[in-house]
Amino acid sequence: MKKQVLLPLMSILVIVGGLFGWSQGAGNSVLLGLDLKGGAEVVLEPVEDTELSGDVLDEALDKSVEIIRNRVDGLGVAEPDITRQGNRIVVQLPGVEDQRRALEVVGQTAELRFRPVCAILPAVPINLDQVNSQNSDEVNDGPVGILPTDQDEPSVEGPEGSESQAMVSTPDGIGCENLGFAPEDALGMENTEADNDEAENPVIFPLLDSEGTPYQRLLLGRTMLTGASLETADASIAGGFEWQVLPVFRSGVDGIDLFNAAADACYNRNSKCQTGQLAIVLDGVIESAPTVNTPFFERDQIVISGNFDQNRAEDTALVLKYGSLPLEFGDPTDPTSGSRVRLVSATLGQDSLDAGITAGLVGLALVALYMIAYYKLLGLAAMLSLAVSGTMLWVILSWLSETRSLALTLAGVVGLIVSIGTSLDSNVVYFEHLKEDIRNGRTLRSAVDQSFPIAFKTIFWANLASLIGAAILYFLTVGSVRGFALMLGLASILDLVATYFFLRPVVKIMGTQKAIQDRSWLSGLPSSVEEEL
Repeated sequence: MKKQVLLPLMSILVIVGGLFGWSQGAGNSVLLGLDLKGGAEVVLEPVEDTELSGDVLDEALDKSVEIIRNRVDGLGVAEPDITRQGNRIVVQLPGVEDQRRALEVVGQTAELRFRPVCAILPAVPINLDQVNSQNSDEVNDGPVGILPTDQDEPSVEGPEGSESQAMVSTPDGIGCENLGFAPEDALGMENTEADNDEAENPVIFPLLDSEGTPYQRLLLGRTMLTGASLETADASIAGGFEWQVLPVFRSGVDGIDLFNAAADACYNRNSKCQTGQLAIVLDGVIESAPTVNTPFFERDQIVISGNFDQNRAEDTALVLKYGSLPLEFGDPTDPTSGSRVRLVSATLGQDSLDAGITAGLVGLALVALYMIAYYKLLGLAAMLSLAVSGTMLWVILSWLSETRSLALTLAGVVGLIVSIGTSLDSNVVYFEHLKEDIRNGRTLRSAVDQSFPIAFKTIFWANLASLIGAAILYFLTVGSVRGFALMLGLASILDLVATYFFLRPVVKIMGTQKAIQDRSWLSGLPSSVEEEL
């Protein structure tokens, strides 16, 4: 008898104690979510004029979630939460110190295009009628008003002695061919908006100095290749002071061969790339426009240089590494775009955490006082059972935080508080069955044996109902509701474990103790039928 009772009790105490000690020794701890730690939440919504719909839109959104998750992981953000809510993507970044940088990486489309420079223009549009009335001697090496092409620009050089080895050629009609207007007409044209950077159209973009001030404008031809030809990218520092982005192209006709075809055209300054310069454009911004000094490159020899600091170089490499987003999303900083950003300060997060802990402790204290006052030693046993299930829950949460980046949110804290009530309800069911059996004439020892199987069926089905509800919430909802559902579901399972392996043997041991049998006031149970009457 004693062996049957003590074995499960000692087993669960040893297991729970061992797991808790292992968790503490491994340094596991429960990670905190955005609302408890502070950070940034970004909501991305596709622009209204997107042409995608139905299954194609769903696939593009799922792909966007994957790309954004890879980017955020590359930033080293701990316990991020990237979820899709309908046609929106919600990105939670707890504990982010450089929020601006994180937002730029998350929302950047990362559309990389290599365009030939067709003409170099003054920094501002000019009146062609006024320029054409001036003396032709003032014309500078080309169409009226167009700057000479031998400017002091960065250059791209390949291996010494390189010769043209392009395996493919750029299609006819791209680059600087058939622009639809004469280069001199571009002098009076306004700059192309970055959002209107379409691969099949020529564009005019400003060239910025280190301070971000335009000092030239470049007329760029149709795109010769895109970032789809890249395999990966990295950032490095050259000469101890200049940060660069090092793209690595894919092998074959869809990768390095396409780039070499463009390099060959610029090196020979044919009609596709008359100036010999190849502009590298990322999301409508010219990162660099170097002169090509060789027609052939190895796939890992290309360097993108520009006005990069360390963060910008690393972020550019990061977004290029994982590719461009298949959708264009609204600017989170623009309130009219549908996208938005919410910042939660660390102070506000700490206040929420403190409030949640306070609410939990107050609720737990009140429940403990009631249970002990009403059920005496049985109430104390119930609180110890709750401590056992709580310890198991803590070990599981800390392990999930360490291995799956699970973060405890404010909704999860609410789920924990609710689980306290559901767990103690199981104890109440058992204790009331005990009281009923004793009123019906059974001894305490006999009632303990007979009541638990019946009560446990009720406890099992009640917890199963909670578990089913939690599972439905977890799999059919998104965001913070899933945190609530997870805590409630885990608590339901652990309540069954603690009730069966801890509370049952403890109550059974109490039922065998003569001191408790003779003192009904100590157990909180009636001693006999006559006593109740």
